[in-house]
Amino acid sequence: MTTKDFFTHPLGIAVSAAGATLLWGSAFPFIKLSYKSLDIRPEEMGEQMLFAGYRFLLAGILILILFLLLKRDMKFRPDTTLPLLKIGLFQTFLQYVLFYIGLSYSTGIQGSIIAGTTSFFQILLAHLLYPDDRMNRLKVAGLMIGFTGVVFANWPNGEYEIHFGIGEILLMLAMLAGAYGNILAKQGSAKMEVIYMTAYQMILGSIGLIAIGGFSVGLVPFSFDLKSILMLVYLAFLSAAGFILWNNVMKYNQVGKVSLYLFLVPVFGVILSSILLEEPLHYFVIAGLILVVAGIVLVNRPVRKAVKKRVSQKV
Repeated sequence: MTTKDFFTHPLGIAVSAAGATLLWGSAFPFIKLSYKSLDIRPEEMGEQMLFAGYRFLLAGILILILFLLLKRDMKFRPDTTLPLLKIGLFQTFLQYVLFYIGLSYSTGIQGSIIAGTTSFFQILLAHLLYPDDRMNRLKVAGLMIGFTGVVFANWPNGEYEIHFGIGEILLMLAMLAGAYGNILAKQGSAKMEVIYMTAYQMILGSIGLIAIGGFSVGLVPFSFDLKSILMLVYLAFLSAAGFILWNNVMKYNQVGKVSLYLFLVPVFGVILSSILLEEPLHYFVIAGLILVVAGIVLVNRPVRKAVKKRVSQKV
């Protein structure tokens, strides 16, 4: 079975996409736990950027080492510099500048639910970029239901007061950047191997994150212990494995077809945040999660179209 056969087979798509989203869902509580372990506070943006840079630089290096050991050609090709910079800018740098700052002002559960909006943004971008993947009434209805869910999820502690602050806004922008980065990665994978593209876009994106953080607080401001080192390694691993899986799924399938699986990110994120961070699963959060998932499923529901055949007769 070839790589293409696996990533286009229904079971292969399901296993790969579910695996990627499980890894991404686990990022929310582990980032919060890392912040606590390293005493990174919400206002300490330099430390957040530097930590993100560490994570993605390590992720890119892990991919390079692994596939060099497997004797794959991972030598950097200068002709790929521009597309890799563009992918790294959106899929790593901008997405995670916004994501890390936003998550520090939000909760793991709220952040994981908002992450589901990546699917919506991908559908919108696909409408603008692909003539055969246009919006329709079903997709519009799904978007409205999904964003209603985001509002519900931000009703803290069940109080009848909408809380949609700077953290949630930054998380939404992070998801938009990530969605566009996924589209760019799909286009880039037509000319580059996914493992090569993923490794170098992470390394290039991490340089910007490290530069911002290093300029603000220095390159080594943290006091790592074994626990925080293991969490950093795990975050790097989930980034490397998750993006390799997802970029392959995106490469071989239509955007609308695979975006369905992104609803698993908030599901896994909510479950793991509740377990690891002991965040309460209030009924408003659950209602918001249900609406977001319903919106994503509705957006990706296949539309049956009647096919009319015209028969021309010669007179």
